[in-house]
Amino acid sequence: MNVREVIASVPREPFIPSEIFVRDEAGWLVPLRRDDDPERWRELVAADGPVVTRVAPDPALSGEMCDPETGKGMVSTSSSSAPFIMARLIEAMELEQGMRVLEIGTGTGYNAAVLARLTGAENVVSIEMDPVVAASAREALETAGLAVTVVTGDGETGHPSRAPYDRVIATASAHTVPYEWVRQVRTGGLIVVPLAATVHPDWPLAVLKVKDDGTADGRCAGPSPFMPLRAQGVSASSVQDAERRWEAAGRPEATRVGVTVEPQGQRVWLDSPDIAW
Repeated sequence: MNVREVIASVPREPFIPSEIFVRDEAGWLVPLRRDDDPERWRELVAADGPVVTRVAPDPALSGEMCDPETGKGMVSTSSSSAPFIMARLIEAMELEQGMRVLEIGTGTGYNAAVLARLTGAENVVSIEMDPVVAASAREALETAGLAVTVVTGDGETGHPSRAPYDRVIATASAHTVPYEWVRQVRTGGLIVVPLAATVHPDWPLAVLKVKDDGTADGRCAGPSPFMPLRAQGVSASSVQDAERRWEAAGRPEATRVGVTVEPQGQRVWLDSPDIAW
């Protein structure tokens, strides 16, 4: 089966909590509970779109401006990615049965379940920073009979005790790819990570190959917008700066942009690693 067929073969419902969040007419994220509207809940979960599963007050607003019941001032902190976006990332991984995979950002556990079907559950390690989200995903995966290792912790540090990995996949965007991920991938392995709009306005997907000199590099592919890693928030000014740089360069396609990750840091380039972006 191809990746889309595998995704279709894994039921999504068991990984989605009974309370999800949808935007009302004012644009606020309001709760939708399965018991209150089971038909709409199932319709949204079955759709080829993202499902917001956890929210928190917007840190940019004062506490009195946020209300969880009305959704006012609440922002998404965890979600189940749209299946078509999941497929884009997983296809880029070029997975084979038996490959060891590190997933950054467990979320609901649904993506990890698909990875488990493709490479073997015992080969998948998934890291989630939010302990409540991690516990829910761990339970859902266990119920599905998939022995994925779910670790509660900071995804930027990886999980060195199970390294080396053949693949690392991030289900959150990064403006800077952590070198720890490179360190934990075997030579020739791949790191698949969505990049923030501070790199290119299209929020492109980067596919980086790890080299025997301890660096990793590769080009960007099509758009793959994701929420940022918890410690890699993106400011409006940094996005505007990136857009101005893109405009000045003649609006290059994302596929012309590449990234090199070295022990001393990250370099973004245009067309060639020798041309700084």
